[in-house]
Amino acid sequence: MKPDATPNVRAAAARAVAAVMAGRNLDDALAAVSAPLSVADLSLLKAMAYGVVREYTALDWRVNQLMDKPLRNEPLVAALLACGIYQLRSMRVPPHAAVGETVAATEALGKPWAKGLTNALLRRYQREGEQIDARMPPDAEIRQSCPEWLAKQIKRDWPAAWRGVLAAGNTQAPMTLRVNRRRGDRDAYLKELDAAGIGYTVPRTAPDAVILDEALPVERIPGFAEGRVSVQDLSAQLAADILEAEPGMRVLDACAAPGGKTAHIIERTEGLDVIAIESEAARLGRIRDTFGRLGLDAMLVHADAGDTAHWWKGKKFDRILIDAPCSGTGVIRRHPDIKWLRRETDIPAMAAQQLRLLRALWPLLKPQGVMVYATCSILKAEGEDVGRVFMDEQREAVEEVIEPSPYAPWGEDCGLGRRIEPGGDFDGFYYLRLVKVP
Repeated sequence: MKPDATPNVRAAAARAVAAVMAGRNLDDALAAVSAPLSVADLSLLKAMAYGVVREYTALDWRVNQLMDKPLRNEPLVAALLACGIYQLRSMRVPPHAAVGETVAATEALGKPWAKGLTNALLRRYQREGEQIDARMPPDAEIRQSCPEWLAKQIKRDWPAAWRGVLAAGNTQAPMTLRVNRRRGDRDAYLKELDAAGIGYTVPRTAPDAVILDEALPVERIPGFAEGRVSVQDLSAQLAADILEAEPGMRVLDACAAPGGKTAHIIERTEGLDVIAIESEAARLGRIRDTFGRLGLDAMLVHADAGDTAHWWKGKKFDRILIDAPCSGTGVIRRHPDIKWLRRETDIPAMAAQQLRLLRALWPLLKPQGVMVYATCSILKAEGEDVGRVFMDEQREAVEEVIEPSPYAPWGEDCGLGRRIEPGGDFDGFYYLRLVKVP
């Protein structure tokens, strides 16, 4: 039967979720199904798809508790049923609309045979949901919707805090802004937010940060289009503080896209000679767009930073930032598809790439210069372990302990470097500051 041409948000969400579980990036999956939808429906689609991807294993477990036998080779229907239960559990959708529209989505998906099944299953969950939820096993793989390999590594690396780390991945991250010092200060910007009736909190941890009470489209954020503020997580804003660039210094950002950290470094300190390198041409374009909006300038280079023979001209750097490619496990709450797209075998490969960058770029650092190695990962294999291997090889590399202000503490010392547990105001992150001591 030909699918109904009328846009159905639940059908679109089911298609996006099924695509992610088959290996597609969530943003790409949403883009593929969102074109015919209104602004309001698009907002509903994103909220539903992100929520279902975030909690997929727990939702799928509930679906199977309500069925006599599991669905086989029907990923669209399985995703649709998960969307239905998510609406009933976690969204402010009237139950009759959640059930009725989800049932109608079977036609839009070309699965009319599933109409009765969908209706019966969702109505049964309305009656028995509390009893079913009470039976959910404690396994992190189900309750926290986390792949077994990742849950195992998090338990090993965060033995006292692993429950909180896993729980944080299933929360929504706040929207944090960074005020551009070149175009104003934070206190003045707060007055603009007050005048616009936009609620916020001011963290002491990062001097340019403002955390909004509710996320807003960027076109509704005062000063965004004019380059007076950017969107950047609190953990990422710490990089400029840790690097401590000073006027007149030569600075390298080795893995610069999307350009937020490079921009922040330039905003904070005038008179820098900055080179920003990115290996992907499309992402380099994003950096160029960001700099254009903010009114900043730097030398942008399309290259593999670790292949120094192809881009380095022989002049050494006072500061080098390596915000290295990693698994992204520290930002799962922002990108829940990471849980399902990453594989255990990716981690050693990522760690090897990080070590390659450290080895290649260290000779480019001046004596007494500072290198900051960072990842948005919560795994030791992509942080402390890489740092230890590198320091065992390179005797000139000496850790300079990162000491946050006692009035604005963040993260924890993890033996080598400093790591940040995801949750609340912060994404998960790792920082190591090294100084070259010949």
